[in-house]
Amino acid sequence: MGVVEDKIKELKEQEDKLKEMGGEAAVKKQHDRGKLTARERIDLLFDPGTFRETDIFMKH
Repeated sequence: MGVVEDKIKELKEQEDKLKEMGGEAAVKKQHDRGKLTARERIDLLFDPGTFRETDIFMKH
């Protein structure tokens, strides 16, 4: 693979990890508190297929 392909693969892996929202334990902890995760709230707010996430790598 070339440099660009390697970087794309690395970014895709990072994106997949971020979408895990801290892992099963973190999601369970949120649910145990009676709360939904941010992604679950987004899914309820928007029509299916209409939400486009940008800045997934943004840190606050």
